[in-house]
Amino acid sequence: MSYALPIAYAVFTWWFCTGIIFYLDGLPVRTFRWSMLAATAVLILSIWGLWNLSDNTASHAPFIAFTCGVLAWGWLEISLYMGYVTGPRTKRCMVGCSGWRHFIHAVEANLWHELAILAVAFTIVAVSWDGSNQIGMWTFLVLWWMHLSARLNVFLGVRNVSEEFVPAHMDVLKGFLTRKPMNLLFPVSVTVLTGVAVVVFMAATSADTAFETTSLALLGALLTLGLLEHWLLMLPLPAEKLWRWALSTGKETTETQADLAKKINQKKLEMVRAG
Repeated sequence: MSYALPIAYAVFTWWFCTGIIFYLDGLPVRTFRWSMLAATAVLILSIWGLWNLSDNTASHAPFIAFTCGVLAWGWLEISLYMGYVTGPRTKRCMVGCSGWRHFIHAVEANLWHELAILAVAFTIVAVSWDGSNQIGMWTFLVLWWMHLSARLNVFLGVRNVSEEFVPAHMDVLKGFLTRKPMNLLFPVSVTVLTGVAVVVFMAATSADTAFETTSLALLGALLTLGLLEHWLLMLPLPAEKLWRWALSTGKETTETQADLAKKINQKKLEMVRAG
């Protein structure tokens, strides 16, 4: 039971927060400013929470700190996919662009986002430094690691590029999704993730306190979820079904806009014919 609760909490938090991001990204663009404003307030509260919890080792402290780390990362995801913190490149590469030139273009498309990650990471490390409760800091750093690994694998080539998760207004990012049966980094990524997850879970089984057990179980579950995300890039499984409830809004919005555009074009055609 000491492991079941933190593992279940980590899985639910990861699934629900990811779904909320997909849901908000799928809403009309006019709502983005309010979503971004709310997300920024949540980021500030999360950093304050990590600072306030830095020396708190009560039974509830790991759960709250873990949540703060996930929510802080959520701000970065929202700021990217809503187009507020991206990079200087806003257009796809020319046909035939490849190699290091293509990689540099990918960096340019995400440059401000990656610098924002560094800034938030520095702040979180600063407020958690030398504290007895660093679960929020490690949660954020693990999410950052999984983000970099997944991004590199998708750039180098995977079976499932998951274009459906990229909003239409961020089309520039789709130009850096490469579909291949395999890339040389993928086996290394999943092997390292598996090894670290096993080590963390083993440490949880031999932890001296309930606080350490809970903290390590939360991190172990997060690493396992990162491993799952990597395998979903390769296995023929419909990952979008995990968040069908969140993706449906974006689909409906897109369909509504398409229907509206079709009606407008039909009306113009009728007017031309009538004239």
